[in-house]
Amino acid sequence: MKAHVMSAINAFALIAIGVWGYTVTNAGTALIPVIFGVVILVCNNGIKYEHKIMSHIAVVLTLLVTIALIKPFTAAMGDGDTMGMTRVGIMLVTGILAMIAFIQSFIAARKKRNN
Repeated sequence: MKAHVMSAINAFALIAIGVWGYTVTNAGTALIPVIFGVVILVCNNGIKYEHKIMSHIAVVLTLLVTIALIKPFTAAMGDGDTMGMTRVGIMLVTGILAMIAFIQSFIAARKKRNN
């Protein structure tokens, strides 16, 4: 899958699930993924057209939010909160898939540039 498509899926997941989490828990921290999702979505056009700076900003934000979601996932596991694990798990999976897509696109761009 193309990096900009996977990044958009990740951004929409962060936004939608973050809003869902906020409506369920009323915890302001549930809106943190929403903010990341909006910024990643703003960078998406730059990813599509291989703008280096925008792509790297999106990669760094995706990596940060994916790493940051590990703690809430483990907390939800410890509490036995199935819906919390589901919400955070979906965001984690889309983040990991977006990172894989970014790495593949960077490798392809480097091969293209070196040929």
